[in-house]
Amino acid sequence: MIKVENLVKKYGELAALDGVSFELNEGEVVGVLGPNGAGKTTLLRILVAFLEPDSGEVVIDGLDMSQQLFQQKIKGKIGYLPESAPLYDDMTVTEYLIFVGKMQGIEADDIYEKLAEVVEKCGLKEKKNAEISTLSKGYRQRVGIAQALIHNPKIVILDEPTTGLDPNQRIEIRDLIKEIGKSKTVILSSHVLSEVKATCSRVLIINKGKIVADGTPEELENKGGKNKATIHIEVEKIGSSLLPRLEAVEGINNIEVIENRIIIVSDMENDIRKDIARIIIEEEHGLLELVRKQVDLEDVFINLTKE
Repeated sequence: MIKVENLVKKYGELAALDGVSFELNEGEVVGVLGPNGAGKTTLLRILVAFLEPDSGEVVIDGLDMSQQLFQQKIKGKIGYLPESAPLYDDMTVTEYLIFVGKMQGIEADDIYEKLAEVVEKCGLKEKKNAEISTLSKGYRQRVGIAQALIHNPKIVILDEPTTGLDPNQRIEIRDLIKEIGKSKTVILSSHVLSEVKATCSRVLIINKGKIVADGTPEELENKGGKNKATIHIEVEKIGSSLLPRLEAVEGINNIEVIENRIIIVSDMENDIRKDIARIIIEEEHGLLELVRKQVDLEDVFINLTKE
């Protein structure tokens, strides 16, 4: 469905994408994760033919994006929601979706049928005659997704679709994305790792313009340490004698310090919390928090994208 090979895009001396390659199959729901500035939005903009790469190849549904002849056909196969939804506040929901549908080349005889389909799918029945300026952030996102779907594309690309939403709105949009993924290939970028894990069948982690991980959420967690646990500790201060004492505790695989927080990786079957708590208390460093959990996608992400 989508083949990307050795993609490079530079802004001056900065390589936003540096040799990115991957293939996506039809029907996958793929999450693109990465810290700010990692290259996520640049990648999505290239996939929708909004930006041209400096080098590399993008083939979508058998069509080479570098060929001008195919670019319009490719755009017709893709629905896109950028991070800031391109909505016209003075239009009603119906007026806007009809306008977008006509821009996408939908025939006049078919436009109202397509409108009814996306209004139903995106839960916009109650708001279809409302002016967009009156909508909440959650409904605005629904309208943004509806405009990406109205021409029935094979591929839907969503850039940070839940940014600025409250928890209930996030769940609603997440459920909508799952429903879309039953019939289309979906690519979404997000900073919310729990959301990606709950929504996506596959995850690409990008850092400094390179793909650093590719697999299902479960595969990435297993690679990060299926039988490992992380212990997250917060203290008031970290003295010079604390880390040597912690490093001497049997069962610790790795220790990382970030300001006044300590992250310890240990074997899952070996619970060393008592030993760690005792040392911190003896050192009088002010134990504020100590939490143990199995290695998850967040731990993998932090490990792969840390400086």
